[in-house]
Amino acid sequence: MIEHVASGKSSSQPNWRFYYWTWVAVLFAWAAWQRFGLPLDPIADPDVWGYLAPALRKLVGEEFGHTYGRNFVYPAFVFSLLRVFRDFRAIVIAQHLLGLLAVALFLVTWRRARVFVPDSRLSLAVHDGLGLLAATILLLAVEPIRAEMQLRPEGVCAFLVSLNLYFAIQFMACCFVEKRPRASVGHGIGTVFTAVLLASAKPSFGLIAILAVMPIAILFFRRGWFREKIALGIGAILGAALLLVPEYFLGRDDELGPAFLPATLFVNHADLIRDQMADDIQRGAAVPYSREWLERVYAALRTEIAKSFTARPDHYWSLGFDPDYLMYNPDSIVTQLRREFGNNGPDPSAFYRFYYWRIWQGRPLAVVRKIQTQMTVFYAAMCPVYNREKSLPLANKYGDGAYALRMEPNPELWMGYAPAVEFVNRTESLARNAPIIPQPIPIRMTLSFFAGLYRPLLWIAIAVGVLVLFQQRYRSRLGWLTGLVLFLYSYNGAACLEVAIVNSLEVRRYLTVQMFFTTVAQFLALWLLCEMAVEIRARRKIS
Repeated sequence: MIEHVASGKSSSQPNWRFYYWTWVAVLFAWAAWQRFGLPLDPIADPDVWGYLAPALRKLVGEEFGHTYGRNFVYPAFVFSLLRVFRDFRAIVIAQHLLGLLAVALFLVTWRRARVFVPDSRLSLAVHDGLGLLAATILLLAVEPIRAEMQLRPEGVCAFLVSLNLYFAIQFMACCFVEKRPRASVGHGIGTVFTAVLLASAKPSFGLIAILAVMPIAILFFRRGWFREKIALGIGAILGAALLLVPEYFLGRDDELGPAFLPATLFVNHADLIRDQMADDIQRGAAVPYSREWLERVYAALRTEIAKSFTARPDHYWSLGFDPDYLMYNPDSIVTQLRREFGNNGPDPSAFYRFYYWRIWQGRPLAVVRKIQTQMTVFYAAMCPVYNREKSLPLANKYGDGAYALRMEPNPELWMGYAPAVEFVNRTESLARNAPIIPQPIPIRMTLSFFAGLYRPLLWIAIAVGVLVLFQQRYRSRLGWLTGLVLFLYSYNGAACLEVAIVNSLEVRRYLTVQMFFTTVAQFLALWLLCEMAVEIRARRKIS
C-alpha cells in the first residue's frame, strides 16, 4: 500500500484522486456549515478598543491612527470591512472565509512539499491522506472556529501563518531543491512581506518573522545568482516598507503605545524587580533614584504583589502573582507609579526599562529560570495548543464582550456610528442566549492524541535529524524534509521564547494561536517517519 512503482504512479491513483477531492469537498462544506451556523457577531474583549477605535474614528470623520500601541494592520482590516459593508457581522464572515482559505492553502503547500523528497517511496495516497487528516483537525476543532469569531488579530492569524508558510516553503523548494532563480525571487519577496505582516498583526510572532526569513539570508551567503540577489533584496525592502513606513507615521501620535511594552515587562517580572530593589536599598547601590523614593516604591510593589495573589490565586501559577492585577487594577502599582511621576509629568517607562535590565545584570539566573518555567507550560506532556474541552459556551464570551464594550472610554464614537450601536445591542442579546459549540468525541480524541504526541515526535525528529546529518545515504533523500520538519518545530520554539521573555504562556491566546503551525509540524514529522520506515524496509530487502 505505501510503496509505489518507480514511475511514481500507482494503479489506484485515479480512484484515489476521486476519493481525495470528494472528501475535500465534503470536509470544507461541513466546516463552512459549522462556522456559519453560529452567531456572526464578533466577540469583544478588554483589548477591543485598541483594535476598533482607529476604524471607528475614521468612520465618523476623524483621523485613523494608533490606539494603545496596537499596529495598524488589523484595525485597517476592520475599517475596510465596516466601510464597505457597514455591519460588524462582516468581520466574522471574512475571518471564517480566511480560516477556510488558510486550510486550503495548507493543502496546496502540503502537496508542494513532496518535492523535498526526491523519488519518494511513499505512495501519493498515504501522503495526501496525512494532509487530509491535518486539514480535518484544523477545520473541525472548535478553538480555531472561536478564534475566527474574535474581534482581535487572532481571528486572521491562521490565514497569515498559512500564507507565510506557503511562500517560505515555495522559496526553499525553488531555491535549494529545484534551482529556479526567478521563481525564488518572487517567493522570497513574498516570504519577507508575509513575515513582516505576521509580526505586525501579532507582535508575539516577531521571532517567528525573523526565523521565516533565515533561508533567504542563507541565499545571500551562497555564490552566484548576483542579479537575483539584487532583485530579491530590493523587492524585500520595498515590501517591508509598505508595512513599516505607515506604521511609523501612524504610531507617532500614540502617546500610550511606547509605554505598553516597558510596563508589561515590569509587571511580568515584578517579583524579580522587587527582590532587586530590596538588594539595591540594602547595599545602597548607585541607582538614578533617591533611596527614600525607592523604599516607598519597593514597599508598594511588595504589597501589590501580595494583593494580586490574594485577589486571584488561581491565575498565573507559574509566576506566583497576577501581572494583570498589577497592570490594570485602578489602585495597583502601575497606576500608583503614574501618579508618582505625575499624570502630566514624565512617563515611568524609563523606570520600568531601568529595572528590567537591572534584573538581567543582577540576577540573570533567576530571569532564565522564569523563562524556563514559562517554556515548560508549552512543552508539557500534553501540548496545550489543542483545546480538548467537550464544548465551548459562547454566552459567557459575549457577556464578557458586552461588559468590555460598556466600559469603553469614548462612548461618543459608538453613538456616532449606527452599526456600532446595533452591534452592542446584539452582543448584549447574545450574552443571554448564544449557543454552545460542541466538540465531537472523535475530534476530542484526535486532539488528545496529538497533544500527547507532540513532545515525543519532537524528540524523534531531532534524533532523525542527527542520523540524517551523519549518514549520507539518508541525507541524500531525506535531508531536505528533515530540515523542513525542524524548521516548522522551531516556529513553536520562537513563539514560546518571545512570550516567555516578555509575558506569560499562561495567557491562553498565546498558546492556541500556535495551533496551525504546530499541527503542520507534527504531520511533517509523521511524514518523515513514514519515509524513514519505508527507506529502512527497502534497504533491508536489498541486503
